[in-house]
Amino acid sequence: MVGLVRGRGHGAKTRALAPPTPSSPAGSASESESDSGSEARESSAGPLGGPSVDTLEPGDLEDATLVSSIERPESATGRLQRLRARLARSNTALGKGLLALLSSGGLDEQSWDDVEETLLSSDLGVEATMELVDSLRTRVKVEGARDEETVRRWLRQDLLRLVDPLMDRSIASSRVEGRPAVVMVVGVNGTGKTTTVGKLARVLVAEDKDVVLGAADTFRAAAADQLQTWGERVGVPTIRSERGGADPAAVAFDAVRAAVEMEADVVVIDTAGRLHNKVGLMDELAKVKRVVEKQSPIDEVLLVLDATTGQNGLRQAEVFAEVVNVTGIVLTKLDGTAKGGIVVAVQRKLGVPVKLVGLGEGPDDLAPFDPEAFVDALIS
Repeated sequence: MVGLVRGRGHGAKTRALAPPTPSSPAGSASESESDSGSEARESSAGPLGGPSVDTLEPGDLEDATLVSSIERPESATGRLQRLRARLARSNTALGKGLLALLSSGGLDEQSWDDVEETLLSSDLGVEATMELVDSLRTRVKVEGARDEETVRRWLRQDLLRLVDPLMDRSIASSRVEGRPAVVMVVGVNGTGKTTTVGKLARVLVAEDKDVVLGAADTFRAAAADQLQTWGERVGVPTIRSERGGADPAAVAFDAVRAAVEMEADVVVIDTAGRLHNKVGLMDELAKVKRVVEKQSPIDEVLLVLDATTGQNGLRQAEVFAEVVNVTGIVLTKLDGTAKGGIVVAVQRKLGVPVKLVGLGEGPDDLAPFDPEAFVDALIS
């Protein structure tokens, strides 16, 4: 059902994965719900009951090894610190604006209103803004100091508390009880979701993980090609359908099964960019999740949000959380006009951590989120 080349940038030998034998309907996992049987049969046999992708011939494997050298991504450790200047430029209002207000001298009610306005305009959210202002008011009243270094220290402590450094921000990327970790990536169109999946593959390869990609965004033209190109750069195989509009649940099912056969560490599934106000599309996403879980538990669901959408992105986050069990947030485009407060707002809204942030267009500009480095960039 699937044909692919497996190659790793750190010396693994390229080999072909033999097409798995289609399972019979009787071998599919059963569910009590009415559509379980048809979903399992469709997923195990491909969207049309036949092969879901073309199979590479032996000669093609030799050609594949002659492709340009596989890239070795840079380590993800410390990326946020290295990209600190970009992050700081995008959050001038939150950091420098507050420092200027708080260290300017007399703080009357109008000044505190300006502080609140600055925080709200940075997408921090009403509740977090009130907490931060109350804390700063108390500090000014009790301690009295207003020099810039003291104010910077206060801001750092309070912002770090709001960002919450105790949240678990690790990504499920290691085998679990003898099977690959399964990661689903979801989000609406335009958030950079497929690109994020490709960049995440680079992060995982840099950590020496054996990765498989699943191109389950079958509705957007060239999405599978885009993802496959990202994978080929770092020697990561992509499971895809060669037929446009194929059943995304079937492709996701095949990707997980291939990862199991290959004994990979993790399989990352790219899903269609679904409009959060289209109930039918959200139902389709729920189906993908349901079908994948017939074969393996899903260990991680990453929701990709465009940081420039600010508070509007929070409604998207809520709807996705209702359909799938979101475990982490990826904020893209945080280097543009985004306001840093959105990190706090989305974490409070969903109760899950921001785990990755996109800080540019480069292939290695996806960084694991570091609360301390983030806050330092805000007030630098």
